[in-house]
Amino acid sequence: MDRRTFIKNAALGSLAFSLHPSLAGQPPAGRQPNLAYITGESPAAITKEAVAALGGMKRFVGRGDVVIVKPNIGWDRTPEMAANTNPDVVRALVEMSLEAGAKEVKVMDNTTNQAKRCYIRSGIQEAARAGGAKVLFTDDFRLKKTTLNGEWIKEWEIFSDFLEADKIINVPIAKVHSLTRLSMSMKNWLGALGGPRNQLHQKLDQAMVDLAAFFKPALTVLDAYRILVRNGPQGGRLSDTKVLKTVVAGTDQVAVDAVGASFFDAKPEELLYLKIAQQKGLGTYEWEKLAVEKRTI
Repeated sequence: MDRRTFIKNAALGSLAFSLHPSLAGQPPAGRQPNLAYITGESPAAITKEAVAALGGMKRFVGRGDVVIVKPNIGWDRTPEMAANTNPDVVRALVEMSLEAGAKEVKVMDNTTNQAKRCYIRSGIQEAARAGGAKVLFTDDFRLKKTTLNGEWIKEWEIFSDFLEADKIINVPIAKVHSLTRLSMSMKNWLGALGGPRNQLHQKLDQAMVDLAAFFKPALTVLDAYRILVRNGPQGGRLSDTKVLKTVVAGTDQVAVDAVGASFFDAKPEELLYLKIAQQKGLGTYEWEKLAVEKRTI
């Protein structure tokens, strides 16, 4: 059963969540690395190098696929403020997906600040379109109540584009967050939801794990070119940021976030959502035990 068929069935409540398969495009058994940790001057170049180190985009995107590239576009901030994903990283992923044979690439996020301002000031709208993507706003008429069968979230309204895509590439930025300490790949899934998302703050760590278990991206790319180290999640001053010139890409979203935690001098086991995710079997925060390709270009 392919991913699109499964999610349509799940939305009707006809299948148990425990049967949710990994997305097509998950890596085959072999010697390819699980993680790529690349540092360099160009955000686009290190993104392309990270994906190449994992075996190339064709490992994740097949010919004819409809792909969603899911950045964080939540805030009315310029790229220098490190509240949103770096636009050059987004463009690189769009271009690589199309080069790998994707039929269509969509870029979208349910923003916190006014959407049009976020899309423009973040630089992501322009960059994504330049790369060949279709940039969408999250109109409520495309919401579908969907069965998640999570530990806490049993069902929620999800934008249908995420349900119908063949592949999802999750591309968050690494930053601090007032509720979960850090916001990276697993927190980024809230941008695929509609409805009263503030209600999820009651048990945000568990909500993040429930969402990560449902969406299961084909690829996770963590933008750590410039990270937000204070006043997250939106910052507002250049002094709140730190330049690392790094991208981390991987097939294990738990491991990717665990690497990201090290950028903030945090131990992965100190983050509740990573502990829950590992216990649930979504991945491992002991990323040093994985096959890691680390280099500077």
